[in-house]
Amino acid sequence: GPRRAIISDLSPIATFIFANLNDLPDARVLLEEGEKILAGIESVEQELYRSISDDGKQRGRVNYVVWSDCYNCQECGSEYDYWTQAVVLGSGEAKKTFPCPTCGATQNTRNLQRTYTNFIDPILGSAVKMMKQVPVHINYFDLKGKKARGKLTRKDYERAVAIPDLTDQSWWCRAIELPKGDRYRRDAFEDKGVTHAHQFFTWRNLKATFAILEAIRTSSLAPNIKRALLFVVTSFADRNGTKRNRFVINKYNPRGRINGPMANTLYLPNLFCEVNIFDLFREKLKDIAVACQSKIGKADTIISTSSATGMNIPNDSIDYIFTDPPFGHNIQYSELNVSLEALLGVLTNSPNDLVVNEAVEKGNDFYRKRIRQAFSEYYRVLKPGRWITVEFSNTQAAIWNSIQTALSESGFVIASVAALDKKRGGMHSTLGVTAVKQDLAITAYKPSQRLESAFDELRDPSETAWSFIEDHLRKLPVVRTRAKEIQYIAERDPRILFDRMISWFVRHNVPVPLSSQEFQDGLSLRFSNRDGMVFLSEQVATYDRKRTQFAQAPQMELFVSDERSAIDWLTDFLRKRPSTYQEVHPEFTSQVGAGWKKHEERPELSALLDENFLRFDGNGDVPSQIHSYLSTNFKDLRGLEKEDPRLKAKAKDRWFVPDPNKAKDLEQKRERSLLKEFEAYKTATKRQLKESRLEVLRTGFKTAWASKDYKTIIGIAEKLPDETLQEDEKLLLWYDQALTRTEADA
Repeated sequence: GPRRAIISDLSPIATFIFANLNDLPDARVLLEEGEKILAGIESVEQELYRSISDDGKQRGRVNYVVWSDCYNCQECGSEYDYWTQAVVLGSGEAKKTFPCPTCGATQNTRNLQRTYTNFIDPILGSAVKMMKQVPVHINYFDLKGKKARGKLTRKDYERAVAIPDLTDQSWWCRAIELPKGDRYRRDAFEDKGVTHAHQFFTWRNLKATFAILEAIRTSSLAPNIKRALLFVVTSFADRNGTKRNRFVINKYNPRGRINGPMANTLYLPNLFCEVNIFDLFREKLKDIAVACQSKIGKADTIISTSSATGMNIPNDSIDYIFTDPPFGHNIQYSELNVSLEALLGVLTNSPNDLVVNEAVEKGNDFYRKRIRQAFSEYYRVLKPGRWITVEFSNTQAAIWNSIQTALSESGFVIASVAALDKKRGGMHSTLGVTAVKQDLAITAYKPSQRLESAFDELRDPSETAWSFIEDHLRKLPVVRTRAKEIQYIAERDPRILFDRMISWFVRHNVPVPLSSQEFQDGLSLRFSNRDGMVFLSEQVATYDRKRTQFAQAPQMELFVSDERSAIDWLTDFLRKRPSTYQEVHPEFTSQVGAGWKKHEERPELSALLDENFLRFDGNGDVPSQIHSYLSTNFKDLRGLEKEDPRLKAKAKDRWFVPDPNKAKDLEQKRERSLLKEFEAYKTATKRQLKESRLEVLRTGFKTAWASKDYKTIIGIAEKLPDETLQEDEKLLLWYDQALTRTEADA
């Protein structure tokens, strides 16, 4: 059936795009009215884009003009343009080093000295100093319609550099200053003298763009046609229509080609291509008309230009949410949108732009707090039991953890993290540190009112935990396949289930009722395990039936990056293959490589084995786990009893995973050891905590939380390096909640 959507974004250009895509006009009408607009300003096109020979005769219509940066020789001070000295069309090379045309001194692109020009900017109404750029190469259609190229004539040069009269486009001529953010700093605009949005355009292309916009504005067309024609302009205006439009020469394009702007930057190349704006309008008009032909009909939508941190929507009223939040520092939306939004006349409320932008004092803390506010608002408006999908991509673990923590703190429960395969159009489940290197779809749900009420009804916390796990398992996919493989569903991993349960209790400010071992024991008693995944009894038959269709069991990916993941890897390894220290050491060493977290202290293998596993010393019967492994993998040991001397000799000094009865005692012993070390952290200095053990911090934070000792959590967190805290989802959760509780108590 029809979907009635509320579409919201902070950026006016984003909601402008939404409005057009959801209300496309008739294709034939759009084409006809677009052509009429161009016909009405044909004289402007002739004025700006005619190519004139030196004797004053018309020789064709400009297709594009290549412009070059100018530099001064640091030896003799003479001026030259980069194109003339470094580019040889047909050679496939733009030289990095070349001689000065005057003194012959070697010029290197790494340290060129810019030439500047001073002039009166008619839009600013004041003198400006900007980098000097000159037109050096023209591509045009001759009078027979054939393409030609070469040097500009004197008339072409004068027409290209002239500052046109802009008085008849005063409505569009506004001085929009560029925000001094991350992109401004990275793209070195202070050095180039570009300070305002209109300076991304050549004067000729600015005049052409303004002429089209003014013709649309003053026409008597219907509002939706006007909006669609403006949509045509915005589809190219900040790309091929600006100085960001690169002209590239390399071995693949020896004669050069237009390569468009560098994605997600405001980078201005030393060779840019000034394209005929009227031709761009004609091309995009046809493209958008094609889109109009394929439309299904007018979508039933509400479009809002507003922040997701405060939506005017009733509680529990939305059936499904899809959100594509900002990816940390990857894309600086409000900065990148300025040149387009200047044409619309409405700019993004940039202080609310949810990005990491150190240049304007927006760090990871700002991002984490604001993304949590947005998810809390999503949680408020979503109906209980319904779903949210978060598309996400970022290479920083801190941002990835901020997203996950914000979802959990807002009340959502994550049900799936799947990598998007954009080439194949599919998804596969993912787990671990490599998750941040992919485009992801995070699926989460708002728990039912029945589950939420368990805390209000003062039920036994441990029973509440199992009710949560049962409800959660019911929402997870039972089978996932990809190509000819059955996949491991990471969210059914017992360790991930334990993390979800902890987040659930922390969010409700209730002590976690089960230790890790108690939780694992409870899982084995209450639920079924298949291939390392936990299922409800009614789900097992479905999984087993599908599993028979595949030769290999699903493979769980384990990436060793800290002490916890190292223990998990050893558990998986020793359960399959009980081994001596000498046997496990080379395997373990190969896993603990460059992926180890920077500020995580790296424990010795011997310590990990001693604290978390058991070793057969040769006395008594051979443990069942070792007996099963040896009798299966060594022919001469098959059929031997557990007390047989030959079997005991082979089993001696092998490490194995403790059975549940002994595992609980071992866990308690290890926790006491970790808490003893945590006590030392309380008095340690910031310098002493430059490296720490995450397992000590996690155990200490968990214990402090249970006793409502928020001061200890906050105090130690403030001494840790930012990476330690922000790159660990569990620590971040304890810390954020401790801050929230402290503020509430105050």
